[in-house]
Amino acid sequence: MKPPKNDSRYSWTSHVFGKMLHYGIGEGRIRRIIRAPARVEEGVAENTIAAMQPTGVRGQHEMWVMYKLEGGKIKVITAWRYPGKSSARDPIPKEILAEVHQLI
Repeated sequence: MKPPKNDSRYSWTSHVFGKMLHYGIGEGRIRRIIRAPARVEEGVAENTIAAMQPTGVRGQHEMWVMYKLEGGKIKVITAWRYPGKSSARDPIPKEILAEVHQLI
Protein backbone atom coordinates (compact mmCIF):
# COMPACT_ATOMS: atom_id res chain seq x y z
CA MET A 1 0.00 0.00 0.00
CA LYS A 2 1.32 3.42 -0.95
CA PRO A 3 0.98 6.34 1.46
CA PRO A 4 -1.75 8.86 0.56
CA LYS A 5 -0.56 12.08 -1.04
CA ASN A 6 -1.43 15.54 0.18
CA ASP A 7 -3.58 17.51 -2.25
CA SER A 8 -5.65 20.70 -2.28
CA ARG A 9 -8.35 19.23 0.00
CA TYR A 10 -6.64 16.67 2.22
CA SER A 11 -3.49 16.57 4.29
CA TRP A 12 -2.38 13.20 5.75
CA THR A 13 -0.26 12.45 8.82
CA SER A 14 2.20 9.58 8.99
CA HIS A 15 0.22 8.28 11.96
CA VAL A 16 -2.90 7.73 9.86
CA PHE A 17 -0.85 5.85 7.26
CA GLY A 18 0.36 3.46 9.97
CA LYS A 19 -3.23 2.91 11.11
CA MET A 20 -4.36 2.36 7.51
CA LEU A 21 -1.79 -0.43 7.20
CA HIS A 22 -2.69 -1.91 10.59
CA TYR A 23 -6.46 -1.97 10.07
CA GLY A 24 -6.46 -2.49 6.28
CA ILE A 25 -8.30 0.77 5.55
CA GLY A 26 -7.88 2.39 2.13
CA GLU A 27 -7.61 6.08 1.31
CA GLY A 28 -10.93 6.01 -0.56
CA ARG A 29 -12.74 4.56 2.44
CA ILE A 30 -11.38 7.31 4.70
CA ARG A 31 -12.50 9.98 2.25
CA ARG A 32 -15.95 8.35 2.06
CA ILE A 33 -16.30 8.33 5.85
CA ILE A 34 -15.47 12.06 5.95
CA ARG A 35 -17.83 12.82 3.04
CA ALA A 36 -20.84 10.79 4.22
CA PRO A 37 -20.59 9.88 7.91
CA ALA A 38 -23.35 8.05 9.77
CA ARG A 39 -22.39 9.89 12.96
CA VAL A 40 -20.16 12.90 13.70
CA GLU A 41 -18.83 13.81 17.14
CA GLU A 42 -16.16 15.92 18.78
CA GLY A 43 -12.79 14.21 18.67
CA VAL A 44 -10.84 13.40 21.82
CA ALA A 45 -8.06 15.81 20.80
CA GLU A 46 -8.72 19.54 20.93
CA ASN A 47 -10.45 21.07 17.87
CA THR A 48 -10.88 17.74 16.08
CA ILE A 49 -13.85 15.98 14.54
CA ALA A 50 -14.52 12.24 14.62
CA ALA A 51 -16.69 10.69 11.89
CA MET A 52 -18.04 7.13 11.79
CA GLN A 53 -19.58 4.67 9.35
CA PRO A 54 -20.83 1.21 10.32
CA THR A 55 -19.16 -1.73 8.56
CA GLY A 56 -19.84 -5.40 8.15
CA VAL A 57 -22.90 -7.24 6.95
CA ARG A 58 -24.99 -6.39 9.98
CA GLY A 59 -23.18 -3.21 10.97
CA GLN A 60 -21.47 -4.98 13.85
CA HIS A 61 -18.32 -2.87 13.59
CA GLU A 62 -17.59 0.80 13.14
CA MET A 63 -14.88 2.58 11.21
CA TRP A 64 -13.80 5.94 12.64
CA VAL A 65 -11.72 8.81 11.24
CA MET A 66 -10.44 11.75 13.29
CA TYR A 67 -9.56 14.91 11.39
CA LYS A 68 -9.03 18.62 11.85
CA LEU A 69 -9.89 21.66 9.71
CA GLU A 70 -6.62 23.48 9.07
CA GLY A 71 -6.20 26.38 6.67
CA GLY A 72 -9.06 25.39 4.36
CA LYS A 73 -7.88 21.76 4.23
CA ILE A 74 -8.90 18.63 6.06
CA LYS A 75 -5.97 17.20 8.00
CA VAL A 76 -6.60 13.48 8.55
CA ILE A 77 -5.04 12.57 11.89
CA THR A 78 -5.98 8.95 12.54
CA ALA A 79 -8.39 6.15 11.64
CA TRP A 80 -9.46 2.99 13.45
CA ARG A 81 -11.94 0.12 13.58
CA TYR A 82 -14.16 -0.24 16.63
CA PRO A 83 -15.43 -3.76 17.38
CA GLY A 84 -19.14 -3.42 18.14
CA LYS A 85 -21.32 -0.34 18.50
CA SER A 86 -20.12 2.68 20.43
CA SER A 87 -22.46 4.91 22.37
CA ALA A 88 -23.16 8.42 21.08
CA ARG A 89 -21.30 11.28 22.79
CA ASP A 90 -20.97 14.98 21.89
CA PRO A 91 -22.46 15.82 18.48
CA ILE A 92 -20.83 18.48 16.28
CA PRO A 93 -22.77 21.75 15.75
CA LYS A 94 -24.43 22.08 12.35
CA GLU A 95 -22.43 25.23 11.46
CA ILE A 96 -19.14 23.34 11.65
CA LEU A 97 -20.56 20.45 9.62
CA ALA A 98 -21.65 22.93 6.94
CA GLU A 99 -18.08 24.28 6.80
CA VAL A 100 -16.70 20.74 6.36
CA HIS A 101 -19.14 20.02 3.53
CA GLN A 102 -18.01 23.19 1.74
CA LEU A 103 -14.41 21.93 1.83
CA ILE A 104 -15.38 18.55 0.40
